[in-house]
Amino acid sequence: MPKQSGVKVIASNRKAYHEYFVLEKLEAGIALAGTEVKSIRAGKVNLKDAFCQIKNGELFVYCMHISPYEQGNIFNKDPMRDKKLLVHKKEIRKLHAAVQQDGFALIPLSLYFKDSKVKVEVGICKGKKLYDKRASTAERDTKREMDRIMKTRNQYR
Repeated sequence: MPKQSGVKVIASNRKAYHEYFVLEKLEAGIALAGTEVKSIRAGKVNLKDAFCQIKNGELFVYCMHISPYEQGNIFNKDPMRDKKLLVHKKEIRKLHAAVQQDGFALIPLSLYFKDSKVKVEVGICKGKKLYDKRASTAERDTKREMDRIMKTRNQYR
């Protein structure tokens, strides 16, 4: 069977972009069981409340829900178990230094296949205040309105 190539996004954490400013992004591998990979291929994963922490010099993702595989049996894992992210030690030190600052967090932004391997995009994020959320919503609405107006103008030319 030929290897797949390219990037196929399985899940993205849109709530993270609403709740946080994403300052930097990092790609990490993830240690999974076989039935978890099959469930991810079916798209049964939720990143909504997920977050990452560094414990004993290793990076883990918490609260990432991967539904049990229907055709699986005793090999199914707990859907909410902590999953280890595969990152170089130098990158872990950099992330640890960033998280030590007040108000910063490590949030998984998306889960995708890259050349048949499951990857997680982790972001170094800073929390938004309520007025920041309102400002970004207003900015998005004005951009949408401008695009709508430009589209109607271009139709009548």
